[in-house]
Amino acid sequence: MTTTGHQRIFDAHAHLASGEGAADRLLEVMDSCGIDRAVVVAGGVVDPDLLSRQIIEGGSVDRDADNDGVRRACDRAGGRLVPFFFANPHRAGADYRAEGRHFRGLKLAPSVHGVPLTDRRHASLAALAEEYGHGVYLHCVHRPGFGVADLVTLARGFPRVTFVLGHAGVGDMDLYGIDLISPLPNVVLETSGGYSAVVRAALDRLGPARVLFGTEYPLQHPSVELAKYSSLGLTAGEWRRVAWENTSALLGGT
Repeated sequence: MTTTGHQRIFDAHAHLASGEGAADRLLEVMDSCGIDRAVVVAGGVVDPDLLSRQIIEGGSVDRDADNDGVRRACDRAGGRLVPFFFANPHRAGADYRAEGRHFRGLKLAPSVHGVPLTDRRHASLAALAEEYGHGVYLHCVHRPGFGVADLVTLARGFPRVTFVLGHAGVGDMDLYGIDLISPLPNVVLETSGGYSAVVRAALDRLGPARVLFGTEYPLQHPSVELAKYSSLGLTAGEWRRVAWENTSALLGGT
């Protein structure tokens, strides 16, 4: 990428691991990589081995994320960490309605909780996000009810809500997913985990205004995602949009 001096970087998707010192470790990694701010959600709802199995075979858990821990950590971070509420759709929106006003966005993980995007409970959560003025970050997987086409159907029903398709879509080469979301201006793409060729395609097909830099820390070290972008030769203006302005806009410009 072409840069002129330091350009601010806003990580659109990181997880706060459980345990003492997790926020401090995240901030240290951010400092080492030149990342100024990060959107964070709770980690540890399921361990990586179980999540890997559920992504492929299906399955579900009815577990709540440590949203309170995320909120407390963000309150202590001087604005550098921005909390998203990790909703459990098995609560039918009661958890998010009670606490959502204290957060800056909504995180959904259909493959964790086993509730398809076509389920009315996700529509109810999206309606609450619209009420709070929140963006919605979510993962899709290749199963009926959980795919990018199902996200598109959900997003069409809530045109005033910005949906973030995480991890560059399904798998690491989801060019089809990019084409599916292309007609919907309220769906943007966060690129952690995707191939650099997929990021390039997203920039070309969606435009830099609909692509967000994210890391998926701690499963992915931010330096890996930064190296991916460095290989693409973005202009300073393109990088500013992807690395800062788009995530800032998702949060209302702050």
